[in-house]
Amino acid sequence: MSVLVDTPVWSLALRRDAADLSGRERRIVLAFQELARQGDVELLGLVRQEVLSGISDERRFLIIRERLRVFTNSALAPQDFEEAARLSNACRSRGIASSTVDMLICAVALHHSWQIFSTDRDFVHYTKAIPIRLFALPSEKEPIQ
Repeated sequence: MSVLVDTPVWSLALRRDAADLSGRERRIVLAFQELARQGDVELLGLVRQEVLSGISDERRFLIIRERLRVFTNSALAPQDFEEAARLSNACRSRGIASSTVDMLICAVALHHSWQIFSTDRDFVHYTKAIPIRLFALPSEKEPIQ
């Protein structure tokens, strides 16, 4: 079961201090770590860039960059970008605002039948317009909201 992991989850796992995480955030990080151990984590290059952006401490940047290098970028096809535009139009037609990166995540996930692991509530809204599947924590029946 491959899971396309969005920026907020990577940030919890790699950028936040474990001591500062809430109980729910710790469960999210543990679920991410288990997916990574199983080799089920998928990463888009744009998400890699988002995770690394805004790190002003060069040493911390290098550490996180090295941790991310364990994960290869999932390949993108021209059709993924076209599908992302189509999905954006589908959301817009239902009055749901979307971002370019989010729609690319949705398109790639649909293309490969992957689940999406995000703490971004926007993905819950997208499910009203497009048939994406959201990852749920093992201890919960519903996707992360």
